Amino acid sequence: MADIRRRAAVLGSPIAHSLSPVLHRAAYAELGLDDWSYDRFEVDEAALPGFVAGLDASWAGLSLTMPLKRAIIPLLDEISATAASVEAVNTVVFTEDGRRVGDNTDIPGMIAALRERGIDKVDSAAVLGAGATASSALAALAAVCAGPVTAYVRGPERADEMRAWGERLGVDVLIADWADAAAALGAPLVIATTPAGATDALAGSVPGTPGILFDVLYEPWPTALAAAWSARGGAVVGGLDLLVHQALLQVEQMTGRVPAPLAAMRQAGEAALAAR
Repeated sequence: MADIRRRAAVLGSPIAHSLSPVLHRAAYAELGLDDWSYDRFEVDEAALPGFVAGLDASWAGLSLTMPLKRAIIPLLDEISATAASVEAVNTVVFTEDGRRVGDNTDIPGMIAALRERGIDKVDSAAVLGAGATASSALAALAAVCAGPVTAYVRGPERADEMRAWGERLGVDVLIADWADAAAALGAPLVIATTPAGATDALAGSVPGTPGILFDVLYEPWPTALAAAWSARGGAVVGGLDLLVHQALLQVEQMTGRVPAPLAAMRQAGEAALAAR
C-alpha cells in the first residue's frame, strides 16, 4: 500500500503574512520529504473546533498563532509541561494512535536563538511589554537569567499579570512604568515583545556600550531600536531567529526527522522577507 501524503499547516487570524509555510516547506525539501505539504488557513477562535474535528489521518501536525494559542488547549488530549507553564500551545502533533498532543516551541526557540549567539546566562534582564510573548520571554529567562527581570509595562493590570507570571515561572519580576522604558536599555539582556513601532522612540536612548537586544519582531526589520543597537556595536537577536528556531522544533516533532535543517530554513526565511 502506498504511503499516504502527510499534511501540516499553520492556523491563525490574520494569517496571510505568516512565514511558517516558507520555513516548513524549505525543511521538507532539504529532508527529501516530497510527500509532505504545509499550508496556511485563516481560522479564528469560533471556527477552530470545527476545523480540528474535520482533520483526517493524513494530518501530522498544526502550528498555531494568534489568537489560537489558548483556544486550542480544550481540544487536545495532552499538553507538555512547557505549554502548561504559560497556558499557550503553538504546536500540535497528531500521534499514530490519534491523540492530539500540544507543545510550546516558542520558549525553547527563544533559548536556542540566544544560545546560538553564545548567550547562556545573564545576571539580570529587562522585558519591554506584557502581552502573550512577554510570558514566553519570562519562561525563557527562567533558564537564562540568574537574577531579577524588570518588566516595563503600561498600567496596573499589566503589572499584576507580569507579577503573576513571574511567580508561576519562578522568575523574580520587578515592575517599572513604560514611561521609564529608556532605563531598560542598560540591562545586560533586553527582550522587546511589543508590536511594531512601540519601541521606535527608544532608539535615541541606546547606551554607548549596549548589551544584548532580543527584538521579537521580524517585519519590518530592522526595527528602529534594533538598527540603533547594532550601530552602537550591540548584539541583536531578531524575530526571524526566534521564528526559525521554533519552526525547526515543530518540524522535528511533526516529521520525526532530527536534526531539522536550520541553515536552509533561515535562508528561505531571509529570502522571503527580502522579496517583500
